Amino acid sequence: MTRRNQTHDEGPHNSVQQLRVVVQNSHGENLVGILHETGSKEVVIICHGFQSSKERIPMKNLALALEREGISAFRFDFAGNGESEGSFQYGNYRRETEDLRAVILHFCQEQRLISAIVGHSKGGNVVLLYASKYNDVPIVVNISGRFNLERGMEGRLGKDFLQRIKQDGFIDVKNRKGKFEYRVTEESLIDRLTTDTCAACGLIHQDCRVLTIHGSMDKIVPAEDALEFAKFIHNHKLHMMEGADHEYTSHQDELATIVVNFIRGDSCENEVPLTLLPKKKEVPLTRSGSQRAMNVIKSRI
Repeated sequence: MTRRNQTHDEGPHNSVQQLRVVVQNSHGENLVGILHETGSKEVVIICHGFQSSKERIPMKNLALALEREGISAFRFDFAGNGESEGSFQYGNYRRETEDLRAVILHFCQEQRLISAIVGHSKGGNVVLLYASKYNDVPIVVNISGRFNLERGMEGRLGKDFLQRIKQDGFIDVKNRKGKFEYRVTEESLIDRLTTDTCAACGLIHQDCRVLTIHGSMDKIVPAEDALEFAKFIHNHKLHMMEGADHEYTSHQDELATIVVNFIRGDSCENEVPLTLLPKKKEVPLTRSGSQRAMNVIKSRI
């Protein structure tokens, strides 16, 4: 079930509208998004990151930049985030990939063409996972995605998180003021650890153009993760943005320009020269992600 309600027009042309669109995912949950409708047949889908929403500045600015170029864009909330139904889950990479699938199928049923999928942070991982599974989008933009999902957990969960979750079955994450934010279960932790980014990158078809953008001053996801994507994705360009943080706080215009130009097929300045990039690696697919994750857990407990 889908319903649309017109909101307000913030575009530079009278023909541009911002419409509220509700798409039901495969679990019966309503996903809420905003369609920046320019009248173009093509639509770019924009995905937010961890504990974020379609209203965060990078997502809104990217949609507005595409809108100004006459390209329709749709930014939406994954289940359990923002206005969408469902409960927030840690990990959840595969399920968010299926949320994106529901959104893409919706626009395909309306005879629209998905010209690109763009994801910021965790959303970057989701768009790459989607491309590796469905191979039906021509352009993917990964903005500050994390390559090594086994890293970055201690900062949120504590150094002894594996022992604690084995003992109690869950970890309640609180903010700096001690207020409860979300619960991490053993199942959701395994979901993250069994999400094999390396294997997924190797499965993206060589006809799919992929751009990775990463800020050199990113303190959330290390900039070297961007170099790892470059090793395993066949048709890949890498843009390192000097001085940019994870949210591109002082680099919003630059970020939007790079993304729009790539989607339009223009060359990106400040691409890392091919001679400086590591050689492509063959992706090892003999060991499943679940085996790898369980070995990690067993070795640390």
